[in-house]
Amino acid sequence: MPTVKNYLSLVKFSHTIFALPFAMIGFTLGVFYNPYPNVTSLDKVIDLGTGLPFKELGVKLFLVLICMVTARSAAMAFNRYLDRSFDAKNPRTAIREIPRGIISPNSALRFVIVNCILFVAATFFINRICFYLSPVALFVVLFYSYTKRFTPLCHLVLGLGLSLAPIGAFLAVTGKFEVLPLLFSFAVIFWVSGFDIIYALQDVDFDNSQNLYSIPTAVGKSKALRVSELLHVISSGCVIAAGLLGSFHWLYWIGIAVFVGMLLYQHSIVKPTDLSKVNIAFMTANGIASVVFALFVIADLMAL
Repeated sequence: MPTVKNYLSLVKFSHTIFALPFAMIGFTLGVFYNPYPNVTSLDKVIDLGTGLPFKELGVKLFLVLICMVTARSAAMAFNRYLDRSFDAKNPRTAIREIPRGIISPNSALRFVIVNCILFVAATFFINRICFYLSPVALFVVLFYSYTKRFTPLCHLVLGLGLSLAPIGAFLAVTGKFEVLPLLFSFAVIFWVSGFDIIYALQDVDFDNSQNLYSIPTAVGKSKALRVSELLHVISSGCVIAAGLLGSFHWLYWIGIAVFVGMLLYQHSIVKPTDLSKVNIAFMTANGIASVVFALFVIADLMAL
């Protein structure tokens, strides 16, 4: 009988650290960002910007967290379900829960369905636009699992799925699209795509043997790292553009310095001939980048 711990391991719950901080940026942006420069009272900003009292914002935040956890859990479990035959053949992934028989494929699929239902139910209680867009969000995050079978651009699809976090959280608060949160979403697309390419370097030989697609299998390890660098340059440009557009202050720019610094660091420790530090680049550097950046952005927003 699978335990909660088994399911948390199945969906790599610790990897929530990548998208969740950006969701909190989107949510805080919806609450605190002042589109009315002549209004200085926080209460008036919240009233003009969202029309929501603090109690209702607390409920919205709880529902956003449910959406984050359930959407990501559904996506990861579906990926493990769909890739179970490949995972069983790959020495790096053969220890995962489904190949080892800890969680059966049917149990994993039921877990996906339950999380999808919970996700849609949570959006229903957030607002109408989030509820209407919930099938689109689920399609994007679930569709990613198929992409490695036919396109090396699978990394960008993964980035697209995680990029829904900041704009989705912003929509939960405001019910409308704005350019500023979209810039954070674009930053996530290129940031995630870039570090997923680095992660995929580990499986080049296996992917080639199974006719699976990725940037590293398409162009080789050296060129794949150059593509990753380019994507991270674009991501950095997006957060800089957001800082300029949002007229953020010094705290934001400290956050950017940390974010860009972590991107530079991960590229300095991963080489085409030495992949021993891929996990440090993937988990540690990017975890620090997302959490620290989010803390400084949120602090700056609250100080505006």
